[in-house]
Amino acid sequence: MKRFEGKVAIVTGAGCVAAGWGNGRAMAVRLAEEGAKVFAVDRDPQRLQETLSLAGEAANSITTFECDVTSSLSVQSMVNHCVATLGTVDILINNVGGSAPGGPVEMSEEVWDSQLAFNLKSVFLTCKHTLPIMIAKEHGAIVNVASTSGIRWTGSAQVAYAASKAGVIQMSKVMAVQHAPHGIRVNTVVPGQLHTPMVEFRLAKQRAGGDVEALLAQRIKRIPLGFMGDGRDTASAALFLASDEAQFITGTEIMVDGGMSVRCD
Repeated sequence: MKRFEGKVAIVTGAGCVAAGWGNGRAMAVRLAEEGAKVFAVDRDPQRLQETLSLAGEAANSITTFECDVTSSLSVQSMVNHCVATLGTVDILINNVGGSAPGGPVEMSEEVWDSQLAFNLKSVFLTCKHTLPIMIAKEHGAIVNVASTSGIRWTGSAQVAYAASKAGVIQMSKVMAVQHAPHGIRVNTVVPGQLHTPMVEFRLAKQRAGGDVEALLAQRIKRIPLGFMGDGRDTASAALFLASDEAQFITGTEIMVDGGMSVRCD
């Protein structure tokens, strides 16, 4: 029997900004490969189709849905459709996120607000509308994806992203304690300097003048293991936390960063 046989999982941010294995895409496909019925959510339907095309036979276990996870009405509709289509929700993986450069002086209020909505309010809303289903059945697993930017300096000023990802970590702890009596576990995966499609698509332009190789070299220097993981490494950690193998684990984090978060320099 496969690890997630009979389970229904919502994965937000299940598309990807470019070809390759982003965190959400990898988690959605891995869950489907391991037996789950996956409700793959993204605001861009084309990105979801690209996820299906990479999933192989596992695509038969993936249902896609377009959703704006910063809108309560859109999230409620998404959860309702998941239940109507697949019957329930056993697992929720919150993967939506993205950074914007700048500290409080140079960052506009509009960018600050949009970062908090995208990275933190999105987690609040999906949990708000999914938790009642899990509470009613007294069982569920939530895995939220944060970032090492939420716990340490990671090489550039991105104050709103850092604050929102720190918020994801602490919100997960609060929910874990509140809902433990309901049989619901809440944990966080904290990825570090991964080599995902976003590096080429967005980060190299923001931080290295478009020089991808220069950015990769900068990032590798921070990693004690000396290489970068990718979205499949995030998926491995998330699937463990979502599985029954982690039945006694809640309110904690798994760092997926090659040791970067424990360095003092």
